[in-house]
Amino acid sequence: VITISWHMRNPFTGGSAWDTTKGSLSSILPGGSKHQLFTIWLDKVAGFMNELRDGEGKPIPVLFRPFHELTGNWFWWCRNNGTADEFQTIWKFTIDYLKVKKQLHNLLYVYNTAGFTSEADFLERYAGDNYADVLSYDMYQFGGRAERAAFIKDMRSQLELLTRVSAQKNKIAALAETGLEAIPDSTWWTETLWPVLKGFPV
Repeated sequence: VITISWHMRNPFTGGSAWDTTKGSLSSILPGGSKHQLFTIWLDKVAGFMNELRDGEGKPIPVLFRPFHELTGNWFWWCRNNGTADEFQTIWKFTIDYLKVKKQLHNLLYVYNTAGFTSEADFLERYAGDNYADVLSYDMYQFGGRAERAAFIKDMRSQLELLTRVSAQKNKIAALAETGLEAIPDSTWWTETLWPVLKGFPV
């Protein structure tokens, strides 16, 4: 399974993806000061994706995750840097541009949040069933074994909500990223993560 997560530089400032200068998201909206630059970037993305072909010249499917962890506050496209309407507008523009204008049909679009507390929280910036193939989120454990119980509890409740919403919408559910920095607990994969994941269709 090939996945691509796009850490776009900040088109408004020229900084990194983690530059959260206010006005960055709105700058790429149609009519915004950096909208043309954003379309140039999309042209480059489309060119690269179109080159991904197998030995018979057929396009290779890719799980494409633009604007990932969109409910966080650490990227310029996150919820602290624009309204839900603005995000949905640029999400729709991006998918329509690649699908319709660039005629790319090998991409599966992944809607991806950080942690969430409710269905409304998870779907706040969702642009509609025609604009996503996979519903997902990222969740990491921070700290050592002392934080294990809280991580398991939160992971389980979020997986339950994710899989229920995905089934209702007939979408694939995915845990797109997880981990424990440097894995100081040698049993983390088998005694923390796996017992939570098993049984969930992700």
